[in-house]
Amino acid sequence: MDIKSYFGRKQEALIGLDISSWGIKVVALSGSMDSPAVETMDSVCLPPGCVVEGNIVKMAEVAQVLQSLLQKNKIKAKKASLALPSSSVITKKIMVRADLGPQEMEMQIEEEARQYIPFPLEEVSLDFYNIGPNPQREDMVDVIIAAARRERVEAAQELAEVVGLEAAVVDVQSYSLRLALKRVSDIHLPGQDNALVMLIKVGANRTLMQLAVGDEIVYERDQSIGGNLLTQRIASHYGMSVAQAEDKKVSGHQDADFEAVVLQSYKENITAMLDRGMQFLYNSTPYSTVNHIFLAGGGALVQGLPEAVSSGLHTPCSLINPFEGMRIDPQIRRKIKLQDAPLFLSACGLALRQFTP
Repeated sequence: MDIKSYFGRKQEALIGLDISSWGIKVVALSGSMDSPAVETMDSVCLPPGCVVEGNIVKMAEVAQVLQSLLQKNKIKAKKASLALPSSSVITKKIMVRADLGPQEMEMQIEEEARQYIPFPLEEVSLDFYNIGPNPQREDMVDVIIAAARRERVEAAQELAEVVGLEAAVVDVQSYSLRLALKRVSDIHLPGQDNALVMLIKVGANRTLMQLAVGDEIVYERDQSIGGNLLTQRIASHYGMSVAQAEDKKVSGHQDADFEAVVLQSYKENITAMLDRGMQFLYNSTPYSTVNHIFLAGGGALVQGLPEAVSSGLHTPCSLINPFEGMRIDPQIRRKIKLQDAPLFLSACGLALRQFTP
């Protein structure tokens, strides 16, 4: 699927805001797609229960935390790019007649959309993007339609407005991830436009597997295992609370038996889960190999996981840095933690929207 914004179009300089159950991540860029520069990269945790499965449950609390984050970083931009979870958005590629005018095309697309959307269009935010001529039929064009319940889009817009921003783009998370990944994969695999690139984003509770060829996402699978598995293993092994285990995990100060007893088990479980996912991919698609795997997300920030995945899946694997190849002012470099860069893939993709047509 073409990586475009479906619920808003880029207007001018904007910030990328990635909001999840873990917290809020913000990225601000300047320059251009060919030569981007990092202006801001920061994050803050949210209290438990503020965001549940991508839904903002406690708007006032989330807005307060976001406002503090913006003030801390002296954000001047007034427009923001946010994303909806892929699970909350229906996307479909359809064909429509190439000779239709803008209004006729919109009417035709709305009619076509009724077949794929299981609720009234009056309750939906619907957008579309004209990809271009259909390869098999010259009289038709391919169009991507995307739809989400209106309240999901309005919640993102409301949050932005509460903190004095405009939600210039409300994207689909899959596409923001792909935009950031495509830029990095082009650096690692120069000239390989048709390379099969797998993104594995290990979140707190879920792991996303996304396979792409060029600009097109050809396979996506979400699995219910993530970095909290390591937290639970730490809590169980050392007899502590989950909160204490989380603090211990992120502190980096571990006991002598941590790597052999706790971490190794976690890496084996993640690798086995990914191996099953890859087998499902190979059995259900025309693809039988992957050129490169990139790891992202907090659950991937453990020592030796890229090597374990590469060995277990027999595929080159590396931890992604979405800011690779970007200019970073020395003053800004001193303020940010580039070791946390894999956490910012989605926020970076959202910030890159200011450079897309």
